[in-house]
Amino acid sequence: MPSPSPARPLPRGASADLINDDLAPTSPAERTWRVRDMASLWIGMVACVPTYMLAGGLVELGMAWWQAVATVALGNVVVLVPMVLCGHAGTRYGIPFPVLARASFGTAGAHVPALLRGLVACGWFGIQTWIGGAAIYQLLGALRGAPLGGADLPLLGINLAELVCFLAFWALQVAILVRGMESIRWLENLAAPVLVLLGGVLFVWAVVRAGGLGPMLSQPSQFGAGAAQEGRFWTVFLPGLTGMVGFWATLSLNIPDFTRYARSQRDQILGQAIGLPTFMTLFSFLGVAVTSATVVIFGEPIPDPTVLLGRLGGGLTVVLSLLALSLATLSTNLAANVVSPANALVNLRPRRISFRLGALLAAGLGAAIFPWKLIESSQGYIFTWLVGYSALLGPVGGIVLCDYYLVRRTVLDAEGLYRSDGPYSYRRGVNPVALLALAVGVAPNVPGFLAEAGLVESVPALFASFYTYAWFLGFGLSALVYWLGMRAAGSRSPA
Repeated sequence: MPSPSPARPLPRGASADLINDDLAPTSPAERTWRVRDMASLWIGMVACVPTYMLAGGLVELGMAWWQAVATVALGNVVVLVPMVLCGHAGTRYGIPFPVLARASFGTAGAHVPALLRGLVACGWFGIQTWIGGAAIYQLLGALRGAPLGGADLPLLGINLAELVCFLAFWALQVAILVRGMESIRWLENLAAPVLVLLGGVLFVWAVVRAGGLGPMLSQPSQFGAGAAQEGRFWTVFLPGLTGMVGFWATLSLNIPDFTRYARSQRDQILGQAIGLPTFMTLFSFLGVAVTSATVVIFGEPIPDPTVLLGRLGGGLTVVLSLLALSLATLSTNLAANVVSPANALVNLRPRRISFRLGALLAAGLGAAIFPWKLIESSQGYIFTWLVGYSALLGPVGGIVLCDYYLVRRTVLDAEGLYRSDGPYSYRRGVNPVALLALAVGVAPNVPGFLAEAGLVESVPALFASFYTYAWFLGFGLSALVYWLGMRAAGSRSPA
C-alpha cells in the first residue's frame, strides 16, 4: 500500500477558512504521475459495467452497432478537449478543481460549482456501488445454483439480499477510501492491465463460441427493443452524443484533482489522450460485440455482464468473474466519483473536514439516493440522467475555461486563490458575473429536462430541441455571457 503524501508548504497570507493540507498546491515531491499513471487512471475508470453497457443502450434505442460505437468514440474525442484544457491548470499550479473555480466564481462562490459537481459524483458513486453489489448478488446466486433469497423491501424496490450485497460493496470501498488519495493511484495501476487482459479474454470467448465476428455483428438492434427500433439513427444520435459527452462531463471539470499530481503538461495530455477515447471506444465495442454474441450463443441478448458471467457456469469462473467485476467497479468508482465530492466538502469547511472525512460523507450520500432508480432503463439512463446533468455541468465548464484561457490567459495569482481579501474576493467572495452566466446557461435546458424526467407532460418543440444539445448549448452560452460580463466589468475584475 502506498505511503502518505509529504507535507505541503502553505501559500503566504492564506486565510484559514480557505486552506488546509488537502487544498494546498501539491509539492514537487508529489508530482510523480507519468504518462503511464494518467493512462492507467483512465483505463481503470472506463473499464466498468456502465461503459460496457453504454453503446448497447444506443443499440437498444435504434442504432446499428457500428453507429453506436462511433457515437461513443466521437463523444469522447469531444470531451477530451475540455478535459485536457482544464487539466492544464491542475498541472501548472498544483491546485484541485474547487480552488481553480475560485478564480471565476470567487472564493465563496466556488462552493456552487464544486458542490454541483460533487452531488453528481455522489449519484454516480451510488450507481457504481449498486452495480458492484449487483455483481456480488448475481454471481453468488450462480455459485449457489439458485437466486439468493430475501424478503422484498417495497419502500426500496429491492429485496433484502440485494440490499446486503449493496452495503457490503459500499463497505469495501470505504475501507480503501480511509487510506487516502495515494491508495487510488495504487489501485488504478493495479487494475488497468488486469482489466485489459480480462476484456480480451471475454472477447475471444465470444468470438469462438459465436463462430466468428460475422454472426456476432450481424445481429440487428434487438437488445430488448426488437426490430421496430431499427433505423432511428438521427433521432438517437444528437441526444446520444450529448449523453456520451455527459458521461465524462463530470471529470472534465474536476480533472485538476488528478493532473495536479502530473510531472508535466506532456504527461497529463498524452496520458489522457491515450487512456480516454481509445479505451472508452474499445470497451464500448466489447460490450456491443459480446452482447451480440449472446444472441447467437444463448438465443437472447444479455447486455448485463454480471448476468452473462453468471450464465457461464463453474465455481472457479464465478469467483474469477466476481473478482474482475469488483476490481472494475472499484477502479472506476473511487477515482471518478469520490475525489470530487470529497474535495468539494473539504473546500466548504477546510478547518473541520479532511479529505478522508469528505470521502466518507460523499460515500454515505451516494448510498442514500436509491441509485438503482437512476438506471432502470436506457431511456432514463441516457436522456434523463446523462443528458440532464450535462445540462448542469456544461455551463460550469464553459465559465471556468473561458475565465482561465480567455480572461486570464492561463495566468493566476496562485497565492491570491487562498486569500479571502485577495484578487478573487469579488463581492463578499462571490463573482455575480459567473452566477449570472451559470443561470443563463442552465435555463434553456430546464423545460426539456422536466419533460424527460416526467415532471411535466410536454414542452414546446423549441425547448425539447434545446435539451438535445444540452451540454453544448449550456457550455457555449455560459462562456459567452461570462466573457461579455467580465469585459464589461473592466478594471473592476481581478487581473
